[in-house]
Amino acid sequence: MNRSSQSLSIHRVLKAPLANVWRCWSEPDLLCQWFCPKPWRVTEARLDLRVGGEFFTRMQGPEGEVHEMPGVFLVVEPKARLLFTDAFIPGWMPSQNAFMVGEIRMGALGADQTDYTGLAHHWSAADLEAHQKMGFDEGWSAATAQLEELAARL
Repeated sequence: MNRSSQSLSIHRVLKAPLANVWRCWSEPDLLCQWFCPKPWRVTEARLDLRVGGEFFTRMQGPEGEVHEMPGVFLVVEPKARLLFTDAFIPGWMPSQNAFMVGEIRMGALGADQTDYTGLAHHWSAADLEAHQKMGFDEGWSAATAQLEELAARL
């Protein structure tokens, strides 16, 4: 895990084609299958893949807990980079609880492998620490493994 002052990250070489990894990030039905670590699950995803477009997920825990993440896309570069944040909601309205900016970088490594980096940039050191305590390393690693498994079999 690489960490700058207020960022957490993971880097993996996924054994899956870049086109499939992109599909898993850009198709709501696929995102729901891998985006959060089991036993949690995504029950709803809305993805409007354009700058200012909606990025929304609703996650449900094994005890019925619900966590919603409303936000918008800041950057959409197909098969290369996504940048999204919960600092805004659609219409560029400020949200009440800005926590992070998510950044996903991906690139092809031959026909069947993808260089993949996930970053979480936080507004404050306290937010970064809270994300670590929530289980960033384990959670993002598990979700990335689920992404790889799904993308490999598409």
